[in-house]
Formats: sequence, C-alpha cells, structure tokens
Amino acid sequence: MSSGSPPCPATLLSIRPLSGDTSLFTLQVPEGAQVGGEQPWQFEPGQFLQLSVPGAGEAPISYCGVPTPDRRVELCIRRVGRVTTALHHALPGDQLAVRGPFGRGFPLRHYLGRDILLVAGGLGMAPLRALLHTLLAERQRFGRLTLLYGAKAPDALLFRHELTDLAGRKDLLLRLAVDRAVACPAAIPSCREALLPELLDGLALTPGRTFVPVCGPPSLYRALIPPLLARGVTPDRIHLSLERRMQCGQGRCGHCAVGSLLCCTEGPVFAYSTLLGIEGAL
Repeated sequence: MSSGSPPCPATLLSIRPLSGDTSLFTLQVPEGAQVGGEQPWQFEPGQFLQLSVPGAGEAPISYCGVPTPDRRVELCIRRVGRVTTALHHALPGDQLAVRGPFGRGFPLRHYLGRDILLVAGGLGMAPLRALLHTLLAERQRFGRLTLLYGAKAPDALLFRHELTDLAGRKDLLLRLAVDRAVACPAAIPSCREALLPELLDGLALTPGRTFVPVCGPPSLYRALIPPLLARGVTPDRIHLSLERRMQCGQGRCGHCAVGSLLCCTEGPVFAYSTLLGIEGAL
C-alpha cells in the first residue's frame, strides 16, 4: 500500500463497553471504499488498520471481528492515550477514517485439518477473537479447538457474554483464568483462579498436529513458551502476535523493529522460530 494513500471515511455505528476502560467499536466504510487498492473491511485475523480520529491523530488497531458483506469493522480498543481517549468520547454517527489492512496475520492455510490451541492474555483476546470467529465459521475444516484466556480479574475478561456461549459449545474447549482471588462469573464454570500458563495442566495436546496462536503481554510469552516446548510443540508451530509494537504501520518510523524485522510489514504475527536469538523480541 502506498504510504501517500489518503484514508477512507468510516462511520462510527456503535460503542459497547466491555470493561472499565475497554469498548467494542463498530465502524462501517462506504461501498467501494479503497485505500491504495486495498479494502479496509477485507482482512485476515491478526492484521491491523490505522484509525484516524479528527483532531486527535491516528493509531494502529488490530481487527477483532470478521469481514462482513455490509463492510462493518469491529475494533476492541482500550483507553490508553490521546487518540483512544478521544475515540471513547465519540458518539454513534461520528465520522472517522481508516487505512488498511496492514501486516501479516495468522497463517490459516497451515491450520487446516490441525488442532488449534488459542492462548490470549488480557487485551490479546481482541485479535484472537477475530481468529476464533474465523475458525468457528468453518469449524469442520479444523481439528480440536481450545481457547485459554486469562485476565487480572473477572471484570477484566472481555466479551463475557460470548464466553458464556462458548462455554456451552461441544466443539470447543474453553478454560479461563483470573489472577485475583475473587469469584469467577457463575455463568462461566470453566473459569478459575490461576495464572494463565497453569491452564495447560492436564490439557490433552498432540504436538505433531497442534498450532498455538498466542496474543498477550510479553510476560505471557516468556511464561508460556517453555511449557509448550516441554510438551513437544516445536517453535515453528507457536505463532506470536507482536501487535503492541505498531505505530506507523508502513515500515517508515522503525518503532516496531525487532532485530532486522519490522512488525508492521513482516508481522505482527511471527512464528517463534523466527524470533529465536533476537534480543528483546519478547
């Protein structure tokens, strides 16, 4: 995509609070909208877009839904800076702008016929929600499907209503963890007080047919990778999203550099085997 391509307009349709500082924003782009030959509403799980808020600036945001015929885009956004704070003060009907999609997402073609173990920590549930919905939409094309999701407290678990529905599915294993010693939501019996990597205990896992897409803070990666390797999962089958590093989205600012790699153009999803030996990658 050309760095000089102007963004396309997007209308804010709705805002749904998910936690104290995080909401689900639904946007819609006009029919036929393109940016540098790309359609911002056509994307793969793990990719991101650049969202512009008038008077506040632009920020990279991971997609958290799936492409729809009516060109709606779902974004899960935490209020952490100037742009995201301005966005949380916006109202349905407000005009925003988007560019994208950017980056490389999760390699779905490698997941066909395989077992998928998704692991999300905190806000990492946002991009993994896009992947999860994609897998569930064509459930018969994949093997055993498991979601491990952890947050600091029950009220920090995102998409709690969806988690309740997922807990009742027969074709998905859901395990949730919260750090604090407080009650888990009664509607989600798979939730317990634990650190997220502890959810691997007793989990049936066939290393030779399992891929593990992961998204969360660096501390999660450092704690999760050793037990996965010990279980026989090879580094090329562990796919990590480094979406937290995004800034310009086009490889110009260097903010997202990991060694000689640029997360915004060569990622943000990388196989762990690609990151081995790169100081500071995780």
